Amino acid sequence: MAHKFNPANKNKLDDQWRRQNLPPILTLEKLGLIPGDTMADLGCGIGYFTIPAAEIVKATNNVFALDTSEEMLAEVEKRAILADVSNIIVVKTGEYNLMLPDESVSFALMVNVLHEIEDKEQFLQEARRLLKFAGKIAVVDWEKKPTEVGPPLDHRISFDEVKDMLEITGYKLIKDMPLAGVFYGMVAVKK
Repeated sequence: MAHKFNPANKNKLDDQWRRQNLPPILTLEKLGLIPGDTMADLGCGIGYFTIPAAEIVKATNNVFALDTSEEMLAEVEKRAILADVSNIIVVKTGEYNLMLPDESVSFALMVNVLHEIEDKEQFLQEARRLLKFAGKIAVVDWEKKPTEVGPPLDHRISFDEVKDMLEITGYKLIKDMPLAGVFYGMVAVKK
């Protein structure tokens, strides 16, 4: 059974440690999000990356905040209002039904989400469905090594496992990077 993040711990999604180790604007820029992209934040949580992404892509493009949790989506809406950002569309999804039309986004983002998914290949295929031709998916997840923070080690997936899954599900890896010594980041393009 995959490890699931408990929404009751949502304060951990925006704390000093995370701001230091995974600063949202810098991380999104490293992953290649640019003005003009239309983005889907898959498993958006409280909008930690959603709101900065909305600022990067500019008001003329949308960022879709996708999550299975009503509580998380309500938090995104609240934070978007506080940040005076109006180009975020929240969407309650099923785990394997992301509720957006085919080829509706140019950039999909998954931060610390893939390790929580039971059928990872099915999820990656569903994410691929959302991407326009040559669209990009960025995956950030926990290194499969002991760390003081993060999910249990046996729930983590290694960089190589994710790389193989991306290849199997119709993506080509174009960029990878270590992030803060505890995460890996990778960007793949839809083949």
